[in-house]
Amino acid sequence: MTTRASRDVLGRGLRVLGRAIRTEPRLFTIGTIGSSLFGLLVIANAYVVGAVIGEVVVPAFTERRVGAAGLWLIAAVFLGISVLRVAAIFGRRLGAGFMQFRLQARYRRAVTRRYLSLPPAWHQRHATGTLLSNANSDVEAAFVPIAPLPFAVGTIVMIGAAMVSLFLTDWVLALIGVALFPSLFLLNLVYSRRMSPRQIRAQQLRAKVSAVAHESFDGALVVKTMGREAAESDRFRAHVTELRDALVSVGRLRGLFDPLMDSLPSVGTLAVLLLGAWRLQTGALGVTELVSVAFLFTVLAFPVRAIGWVVAELPRSVAGWERVQAVLAADGDLAYGPVVPAGSHPAALSFEQVHFSYGEGEVLHDVSFTVPAGRTVALVGATGSGKSTIASLAVRLVDPDSGTVRLDGTPLPELSESGLAGATALVPQIPFIFDDSVRGNVTLDRAGVDDDAAWSALRLAEADGFVANLPEGLDTAVGERGTSLSGGQRQRLTLARALAGRPRLLVLDDATSAVDPRVEAAILASLRGADAGASILVVAYRRATIALADEVVFLEDGKVVATGTHAALMAAEPGYRALVTAYEKTHPTEAVQP
Repeated sequence: MTTRASRDVLGRGLRVLGRAIRTEPRLFTIGTIGSSLFGLLVIANAYVVGAVIGEVVVPAFTERRVGAAGLWLIAAVFLGISVLRVAAIFGRRLGAGFMQFRLQARYRRAVTRRYLSLPPAWHQRHATGTLLSNANSDVEAAFVPIAPLPFAVGTIVMIGAAMVSLFLTDWVLALIGVALFPSLFLLNLVYSRRMSPRQIRAQQLRAKVSAVAHESFDGALVVKTMGREAAESDRFRAHVTELRDALVSVGRLRGLFDPLMDSLPSVGTLAVLLLGAWRLQTGALGVTELVSVAFLFTVLAFPVRAIGWVVAELPRSVAGWERVQAVLAADGDLAYGPVVPAGSHPAALSFEQVHFSYGEGEVLHDVSFTVPAGRTVALVGATGSGKSTIASLAVRLVDPDSGTVRLDGTPLPELSESGLAGATALVPQIPFIFDDSVRGNVTLDRAGVDDDAAWSALRLAEADGFVANLPEGLDTAVGERGTSLSGGQRQRLTLARALAGRPRLLVLDDATSAVDPRVEAAILASLRGADAGASILVVAYRRATIALADEVVFLEDGKVVATGTHAALMAAEPGYRALVTAYEKTHPTEAVQP
């Protein structure tokens, strides 16, 4: 079974190489021509060396004189061959290097584009470290054999030419090549079969180590505050040790293979000298021919190893390629329509009998409500009632299992991707800040979002004051994930980013939880003003936030239990009253009336 699997890996590896060649045929051709020329020059050099020994050196010893013209001719020939070999090596490395790096860049871009097009639900099923490994080490591994590939193809051309020249020189010595070259190929094949499972396992463990490392770094705050440094180090050490052992296994097999590859041409050279000496004594062979053939065998070892390099890297290439293809072939895309939302007025949002589930558990049951144009609607419910899911559905991060979500009467799937992104904006629970300046985080280099638009958005988000006090204002670098800012400042900066795009529907998923209640009230009051120009759907907990809404949608266990004003629900719905009152009791300092 292992043999069949290894053969399958070899076949899949060759298909990966074929795909690479079809993608970059021009660069492959340049590299192969350079490599083939190098191989032919190696053969030519062997016969020139033989001619020099047989026609110049040996006569010089026997006649005790050396002609100056002959020496100049020899020097010119060797110089010419050397110049051509330099050009051939340059062409081979240029073609192979450019081909490898262009393929890696092409597929890194493709993987990244695919990541951006896949919905959040897909990303939630895959560890971030694994995704980083897909875009980095897996892409790199997929095209590792590209670097020696033109050299290997040129080596095959060289071996073919060498066999022809050997038979033309002496058919008896050529038989040594007939025995040697298949042995080299057989050795490479055996090596590939034994290396295949080791390389695949090592590539899988690289991804695992990357995932564990990223998780530890991302959760550094938890690790430090919980005193789990030693435990995390032990967890990481276990995976690194496993990867080390896998790589040692790869290195051990390679260490056994390399000496064998080096020894076979040496054995061939020894056989040529022994058999050639006998042929020389019988007069069937001259010194020139014997030296040429012996020298040819001595220089064949290094080029032939290029074939082994390609074969040895095929298992790793297959492992990386298949992991990359798993991303590129991932499904779950959201199909978009041709409709572009028109106008700059606030948009109306409606949910009509919406059902949604994660796996087998249904989260939303027959949810129906409306956010009228220009109005503010608060979603209120206990943890797990489906509020964040509704927020995701409102901006179409996911689609409902059944039912319809409409924007200005148009089902969201009928809207174009850019049109939907321009008309809606979601500010999530956890703010994300790029390692950039304040300006870069607010504008995101979007067309039409200049400094004036940035300051206007910062004012609406009640963030203009602290930004103005920063050392360099809009140009202030905020660090990775906004580490130089407080939690409330990060939330306000994220809100300003959403507002800078002038959305017609703004969805706030508990987006001001880290902001002082008085500041939050000021933010919501600004958003309801004419300058914001957006309808608002806000996930809310505080009474101060809820009371600012025109209408409240009360959720329990994924169902809309009641809708109405805050005052009406406080009077008529015991569950709603208990929830709001319980929050105030646990957060007494936040019970601020607007």
